[in-house]
Amino acid sequence: MSKKRIVIALGHKALGTNLPEQKAAVIDTSQIIADLIEKGWQIALVHSNAPQVGMIHTAMNEFSRQHEGYTAAPMSVCSAMSQGYIGYDLQNGIRSEMIRRGIYKPVSTILTQVMVSPYDDSFYTPIKKIGRYMNREEADQEEAKGNYVTEIPGKGWQRIVSAPKPVSIVEIDAIRTLLDAGQIVICCGGGGIPVLEQGSRLKGASAVIEKDLAAGLVATETDAEVLLILTSVSNVTLNYGTNEEKAIDSMTTAQAEEYIRQGHFEFASMLPKIQAAVTFLKAGKGRRAIITSLDKAIDSLDGKAGTILQ
Repeated sequence: MSKKRIVIALGHKALGTNLPEQKAAVIDTSQIIADLIEKGWQIALVHSNAPQVGMIHTAMNEFSRQHEGYTAAPMSVCSAMSQGYIGYDLQNGIRSEMIRRGIYKPVSTILTQVMVSPYDDSFYTPIKKIGRYMNREEADQEEAKGNYVTEIPGKGWQRIVSAPKPVSIVEIDAIRTLLDAGQIVICCGGGGIPVLEQGSRLKGASAVIEKDLAAGLVATETDAEVLLILTSVSNVTLNYGTNEEKAIDSMTTAQAEEYIRQGHFEFASMLPKIQAAVTFLKAGKGRRAIITSLDKAIDSLDGKAGTILQ
């Protein structure tokens, strides 16, 4: 059987929101991954990390507040930590499921840095909420450090960071090499560690990257056949949340761009998924992008479920 390459973007449901939920969720996710391996797919995984990186950020900051001599961790470091412990659980879960089926194949997690542009507009309009709720005094202290905060009615204030677009993947050669060697690769966790190029150095950016856009870039750079974006819904819909909501089984890139222009897709959830799919499809021929839920993943590849973009 000829090898087929797929890049999978795992959403929150595939990982849970805390350590116990993550360990339980990884069991189900690993079964789907093993099913795809048995069907001859080469696999690269990109996962979300919003609950996990928020937990790490809060824990590190609170610890530094309560213990003299310790410092808060910047967002880039928190992102790196989340890649490590999510990758650890995914590696072990997938490995265990494969061994149970008699499959012996290495699983590798790559600590992945993703280059962003210092001129990205998002640095001036941060939108991603991170960390715990603060009182006004704590919010003022954050602003004094140069960080952005926003008021959450009835809850307090919360830090917000930018979400720049991924420009390039620093470790892309390693990702390609491992895929070519037949390994399962976990990379660009949480969208990757956002970094800015400063001469010969890479400096971590106080930002997060949309994991779906990063997955699309991985798929493009590794010449994947399929970009599979797994989320909480089985299909993309038009007129979401209204009485005229309608599920879409398939669409072209032209149709997707028109739906974007009409404002059908929510800015912080479905829109990045559609944008990632369109960019990936436009970068090559003979490709598919699929958006669906974890339980529909296998059926979607057979054209029996999900929203398929071609």
